Amino acid sequence: MTRTPPSSPGPLDGPLAGLADALIRRGAAVRRTVLLRRRLVAAVCAAGAVLVALQAAAPPPSPTVSVSVAARDLAPGEPLGARDVERRQVPAPLVPDGAAEVDELVGRTTAGPLRRGEVLTGERVLGPTLLAAHPGLVAVPVRIPDAGSVGLLRVGDRVDVAAADPRGAEPAYVVAPAAPVLALPSVDDGGGAGLGGRLVVLATPPATAQELAQAGVSRHLSLILSGQ
Repeated sequence: MTRTPPSSPGPLDGPLAGLADALIRRGAAVRRTVLLRRRLVAAVCAAGAVLVALQAAAPPPSPTVSVSVAARDLAPGEPLGARDVERRQVPAPLVPDGAAEVDELVGRTTAGPLRRGEVLTGERVLGPTLLAAHPGLVAVPVRIPDAGSVGLLRVGDRVDVAAADPRGAEPAYVVAPAAPVLALPSVDDGGGAGLGGRLVVLATPPATAQELAQAGVSRHLSLILSGQ
């Protein structure tokens, strides 16, 4: 009697074949997801290790101190009010010598232009009035025909005011030596009389102020930065 060998299993068909394909695709998707997540976790761990290393190598932050700073941009010759000064934390290495307290600043006058946030020191302000730092002197506005020369000045500079004969018949002379610059008015339209030039406010003895007034009528005035 001849036995018929068992037949080898054939390919699945029907619903079983679809189920098998779905399981295969599902398994492949799971493997891809697991691989992607492993790579993501590895990247996050590497970034964290770099961040920790950088933090460990970075120097500790500098200590800060509370100082008085300009609360807004300030022009030369402006009196300081309570709203013009504020307290701010600043890294200690950036604090200049002579930083002033608020009660030492209010009522005083700026010695030069100040930017918002600039630390205020005693050297950046004058006394409560323009002449507080110059006892015995008077403030005299002087119109200089060469406006550009006035633009080179800063409050606190000292200048010689020279008076020259417009006709050149007499030699020029210094009418006000080493006069401190008190203020530089930022708005100057020539006084509405076509005078031109620019004003500069100087501190001089009373007698010199009279000589300047006379020289301003008959002489050509110019400035010499004395550096004294």
